[in-house]
Amino acid sequence: MYEAGNLERLGELDKNAKDGMKAFWAFDKAAFADGAIDGKTKQLLAVAVALTTQCPYCIELHTQAARDAGASDEELSETAVVAAAIRAGGAITHATHMFSK
Repeated sequence: MYEAGNLERLGELDKNAKDGMKAFWAFDKAAFADGAIDGKTKQLLAVAVALTTQCPYCIELHTQAARDAGASDEELSETAVVAAAIRAGGAITHATHMFSK
């Protein structure tokens, strides 16, 4: 299902849902703008979320954006380990439901 070329079809959404997509792009731009959290950190956060949701499009786009913002291989690697810990932690904490009385 994943093909990077599919991203070229985003224009179809822009054309067919103009108001909603205009609002989405404005929100996306605002969300990733420097603020209390700098842009590189926001992109690393996005990579972590993308890894946990397992969205290949987001992994690719936000990894590149993080690199463009100056993220190193070490920072990306630590981001991946944090994402893995959160995902594994969810399995562990949800396992407590196995012991309901």
